Amino acid sequence: MRNGMTTRRGVLAGLSGAAALGATRGLAQGAPVTLNIIDVAGNLQLTQEAIERFRAQNPSLVTRIIFSRAPAPELPAKLKAMQNAGRVDIELVLTGPGALSDGIEQGLWTELLPAHARALPAPEAIYLDGALRMQQQLARGQGLAVVYSPSGPILQYAPERAGKPPVTAAELIEWTRARPNKFFYARPVNSGPGWTFLMGLPYILNDKDPKDPTQGWDKTWEYLKELGKNIEYYPSNTGATMKEFGEGARDMIVSTCGWDINPRVLGVVPKATEITTLEGFHWVADTQFMCIPKGVSEQKVAVLLQLMSFLLRPEQQALTYDRGYFYPGPAVKDVPLNLATKESQELLQEFGRPVYDKIIGEHPVEVQLTPQRLVAAFRRWDQEIGAQKTK
Repeated sequence: MRNGMTTRRGVLAGLSGAAALGATRGLAQGAPVTLNIIDVAGNLQLTQEAIERFRAQNPSLVTRIIFSRAPAPELPAKLKAMQNAGRVDIELVLTGPGALSDGIEQGLWTELLPAHARALPAPEAIYLDGALRMQQQLARGQGLAVVYSPSGPILQYAPERAGKPPVTAAELIEWTRARPNKFFYARPVNSGPGWTFLMGLPYILNDKDPKDPTQGWDKTWEYLKELGKNIEYYPSNTGATMKEFGEGARDMIVSTCGWDINPRVLGVVPKATEITTLEGFHWVADTQFMCIPKGVSEQKVAVLLQLMSFLLRPEQQALTYDRGYFYPGPAVKDVPLNLATKESQELLQEFGRPVYDKIIGEHPVEVQLTPQRLVAAFRRWDQEIGAQKTK
């Protein structure tokens, strides 16, 4: 074993009983498989090149990879229907916390750890601290972290239109009252900035229990209702907030490190926008995961375990710096920016913000809610905050 990664023999050793027998037989026959990978988190922007590398380097394992994308809220029901019908044709899901948590609650995922621990790198050995905490507390062994960001919530604003930015939660309310419909964020269940804002507010507001959206968020729910009076509508995804912000229809939006940097790289949002945080700010970490639905064949599971291990190698993790989309990106330790592509290094030099290093060091990083509580928070937001205003 080298760098925590395993050979095909290691993968097969990690399978038990009939699973190992089935996987061994399939691979021994030399029949490469087709993999169907669905992305509900925008993750392919960070990992597709590495996944294609794996296919190119392992023609005896994988003959073809079919990529597709879907909104996160739609995936659990789709998988459940496939599993009930006994025909699962999605082998790997790339997901953020929303669909991961829904899938855990509904029992949709194949257990990866500890069931296949011998076939995968040891999380304690490879992950950054924040990514490890997310892996342990959120994934519950049913997903494997592949990218990581301290994330947000950050307020991004156009200084020429927004004026002096708010520095407290109360000032943000006053700012939105003075500028109706100029503040914007997306439906949390399908938006990284949206859910970091939802989960970050209890810390900013010093609510009773930031980890309990049902019993501990009284201040948060009241605040969101009051804030909503000055919000025209809640779009279904973050991209819509960036588009309207970039076009000048909104003066301030909720953002994250990656959603601040990448749209400016792409020219969707002007380079000259600024960011700020509110008093009491805590980071709410974001991580994207690889999950295997229940019902995937043993042979394909064996191949997928090798793919997962491959994607966690430093040279593949370095690709996740990308264009700042999930800044910084790598979930594993010892992947400095100088391992990234020249393009990534140059873009982050130009569009990154030195202040990020400062505030990452100054503010606590919180792990997201447990799956059951995360689902409850999303459901309550949908019912009480976004019900009449989500588009």
